[in-house]
Amino acid sequence: MAKISVIIPTYNRKTTLKKAVESILYQTDRNWELIIVDDGSTDDTEKLMSSYTDNRIKYFKRENHGIGASRNFGIENATGEYLTFVDSDDYLDESFVEKMYKKAKEEKLDMLVCDYYNFYKNRKIEEVHLDTFETTTLRKNPELINIVNLGPCNKIYKKSLFKKAENRFAEVIKYEDVNFVIKLLKSSESIGKFDECLNYFYVDNDSQTKTYDEKVFDIFKVLDIARKDLNTKVYKEALETLIVGTLTNYTVQQRYQKDKQIRSKFIKQAFNYMRYNVEDYKHNKYFNKRPFVKRIIEKSYVLTKLYCNIYAILKSK
Repeated sequence: MAKISVIIPTYNRKTTLKKAVESILYQTDRNWELIIVDDGSTDDTEKLMSSYTDNRIKYFKRENHGIGASRNFGIENATGEYLTFVDSDDYLDESFVEKMYKKAKEEKLDMLVCDYYNFYKNRKIEEVHLDTFETTTLRKNPELINIVNLGPCNKIYKKSLFKKAENRFAEVIKYEDVNFVIKLLKSSESIGKFDECLNYFYVDNDSQTKTYDEKVFDIFKVLDIARKDLNTKVYKEALETLIVGTLTNYTVQQRYQKDKQIRSKFIKQAFNYMRYNVEDYKHNKYFNKRPFVKRIIEKSYVLTKLYCNIYAILKSK
């Protein structure tokens, strides 16, 4: 049995996929399994993958189903003791498998999170260090939903967690990562933190996670699911902080939205959502760490809308 199954969904990413694959091939611990789920690529992804003869690599080409379905397919075909996810434009530090597996085994963890790097088109690289925490559970430390980045990468998950059918990615909505990570946090009986950057994330404003197309409205469905999954008193404060932080960020990002009608509709809906679902949202602790001017703007529907509209006008000139 492989120590870690690495699942990479891909779609027309041949040029970046090679680096992702080779970051696995050159791991210091060679006891891994790599699962590539090609979601209907029309470039030379299949040709690239045929050049690898390593029998630890499993390549599956399917019709296009979306990233959530591709990751779920990878889960079903994984045989490793732990699973991890890598996007096809990202890559791993060469010691990822060795260090993450060793700590997870020694501390008998269901889930382990590490720090990561962001890297950009201009070759700039920045370290991202999440708040550290002792081995815990979500119930003991509900703030994990605000400490841990709610994306599936930079983490390993024990395979046994996926015996629960609900521990899968949503396949029909955008931002499916959020609910997936929350479900896995909730299911884990031991969650640990590795204080070292072992993942490299490519930051691209044109990626599928951008917040200024019409699919941005899916974030309300995602937050509704989170409210359902965390519908007990112990999670209330952390959940409200998550809602405020998420929607505040997404409303400000609407400055990039070229369609004024969509921009205005989203901002209005976001503020209504906070009013109805967060107790006294303007005094939520999320704002305590925000700079003064940003805090003033982000708390106000009128100022947020004005800021986004002015920015969009100036950007269009």
